[in-house]
Amino acid sequence: MIEKMIKQLNITRMKKNLFKILAVAILGLSIASCSNPSKMAKNAQLVSVESNPKILEVVADEITATYTMNFPEKYFHPRAILEVIPVLVYQGGEVAAPAFKLQGEKVTDNFQPIYSTGGKASNTVKFAYKPGMEKSYLELRVAVWNKLKKYDFPAPYKLADGANITYKLVHTDGITAITSNNYQKVIREKKETQILYTINSPVVRPKELTKAEIKEFEQFLASVNQDERRAVKSTDIVAYASPDGPTNLNTKLSDKRGETAKTAFDKITKKVPVDAPVNVSTIAEDWEGFQELVAASTIQDKELILRVLSMYSDPMVREREIRNMSKVFKTLADKILPELRRARMIANVDYTNYTDEELKELARTNIEIMDVEALLYTATLVKDYDTKAMLYKKAGDKFKCDRAYNNLTAVSLDNGKLAEAKAAHAKVGNKTSGYYLNNAGVIALRDKDYKTAAEMFAKSDLKEAKQNSAIIDILNGKYNDAVSKLAGTKNENEGLAYILTNQLDKASAAITCKCAHAAYMRAVIAARQGNMTEVAKQLEIVYKNDALKARAQNDIEFAKFRN
Repeated sequence: MIEKMIKQLNITRMKKNLFKILAVAILGLSIASCSNPSKMAKNAQLVSVESNPKILEVVADEITATYTMNFPEKYFHPRAILEVIPVLVYQGGEVAAPAFKLQGEKVTDNFQPIYSTGGKASNTVKFAYKPGMEKSYLELRVAVWNKLKKYDFPAPYKLADGANITYKLVHTDGITAITSNNYQKVIREKKETQILYTINSPVVRPKELTKAEIKEFEQFLASVNQDERRAVKSTDIVAYASPDGPTNLNTKLSDKRGETAKTAFDKITKKVPVDAPVNVSTIAEDWEGFQELVAASTIQDKELILRVLSMYSDPMVREREIRNMSKVFKTLADKILPELRRARMIANVDYTNYTDEELKELARTNIEIMDVEALLYTATLVKDYDTKAMLYKKAGDKFKCDRAYNNLTAVSLDNGKLAEAKAAHAKVGNKTSGYYLNNAGVIALRDKDYKTAAEMFAKSDLKEAKQNSAIIDILNGKYNDAVSKLAGTKNENEGLAYILTNQLDKASAAITCKCAHAAYMRAVIAARQGNMTEVAKQLEIVYKNDALKARAQNDIEFAKFRN
C-alpha cells in the first residue's frame, strides 16, 4: 500500500514538472515570435495604410496630406522604434518630409506608443510645391530600429497620386482702374437779365430796356449768333410779384408781368433774332427770392425775419408777422421788395464741343489748345499705346492732374510697361484714392508681392479692387471667398473660382472666352463630369498653345482621359 502511494506521488510530480516544461517552452516560443524586431519588417503586409486625400492637391503653393497606419495585435515589438519617412516623388526629383516615429510600449523615448494590443497612428505632412510635382506620388519609406540595428521594410507604401494644380490657372495680371473724364460734347450755359416793375404795375418802363444790363444781354445773344458752335436752345421768362399784398392780386399781377415781359423780350431780340422757344412762367409771391435777398443783406434783424420764414409756411401768416415788425418792414419795403417786382429773362445756350475726329486731329496738330478734359477724353478715343501715353502725360504734366497719372499707370500696365507704370504712379499726388490704391495693388501683383497687393486692394473701394482681391483669395486657397467676390462679374477668373468650389454648371456658364485658356477650363469641367468626348474636343483647342499642351499632358485632371 505504501509502495503504491509512493508510486502515485512520483507520477504526480512528473506531471507537474512536465507542465512546467511545456509552459516554459510555450513562453519561449511566444517571446521568440516577437523577440526579433526584424520580423516587423518581414510582416510589413500586416500593416494597412490610408491616405487623405487620395489625389494630392496644391493649395497656396503647398501640398498637404494626412496618412493613417493601422497595426494589428501583437505586431509591434515592445522595444522597437518604427521610423516613417513620407517622400513625394515627382518629375525631376523627390523631397522627404520630417520622419514620423512610433515606439513600442517598453521604449522610453518620447514618440507615440503603439501597444501590443495594436493601434493606429496618423500624421499630416506638407510639401512646398515645385514645378514637376503635378505628376507625382506620395510614399512612406519605413524602417524598424532596435538599438543601433535598422531593418528596412521591403518596399515603400504608395499612398496618393498627384498633384492637382488647377488653381494655378488663375489670371494674376489684375484689372487696372481708369478714372473718368468730364469732357462734355455739349456744354450748356445760361445768360440772364431782368427788368424791374413799380409796385402793383405790369408796365415795362422804357428805361428798363436801355439799361446796361439789357445791352449786355443783347451783345451776348449777338455773339451766340456769330458763333457756329453755339446756339440758343430756349429762353425762360419768369415773372414775379413781391410777397406783399393779397395773394389774388399778386397772381393776376405776375400773370400780367409775364405778358409784358414777353413783349419786352421780343423788342430786345428784334435786332438779334433768336430762333428758339420762349417759355413764360409766373410766380405770384416770390418768397424764395425774398429769403435769398434778406440772407444776403445787412438788415439789422435779418435773423429774426429768416426765423419767421422758417417757422411759418402760410404766406398770409408770414406777411402778417413781418408787417408786425414795423421798423423792419419799412426797411424791407425800401430795399428788398422793389427787387422782387421783376421778370427774369434766361437764355439757355448749347455749345457744341469738338467732335471725336476733331479732337484726334487736334492731338496731332494743335495739342496746346486742348484743356485737361479734352486730353483725358481723347486718350480714350485712340488705340495705340504711344498716343494714349502722350495724351495722359501731357494732361498730367501741364495741369498737374492725378487722373492723368492714374490713367497713364493703368494703360502702361495694360501694355506690359511695368517700369513706365511705376514712374507714372509715383507722380500721383493723392495716394489714398481708390484708383491709386487699386493700381498700386496691380503693380504689386506683377511684382508677385501678394501681401502688398492684398493690402492695397483691401483699402480701395472700387469694384476692380474687389475682383482683384479674389486673385489673392485663389492663391491663398480661399476659394469660397473668391466666388463671393466674382459671382456675376464676368471676370476672367469667375469660372475658375466655380471649378475650385466644384460648382461645375456655374463654371460652364461663366466661361465665355473662345481662347485656349478657356478651353483648358472647359476640359477640366468635362473631365470631372466624366465626359471624355468633350475633354478631347476642348484639348484639341488647348494643344494649339504649346505651354498649355505641356501642362495638360501632365495634369492629373486628365489622368482618366490619358488612360
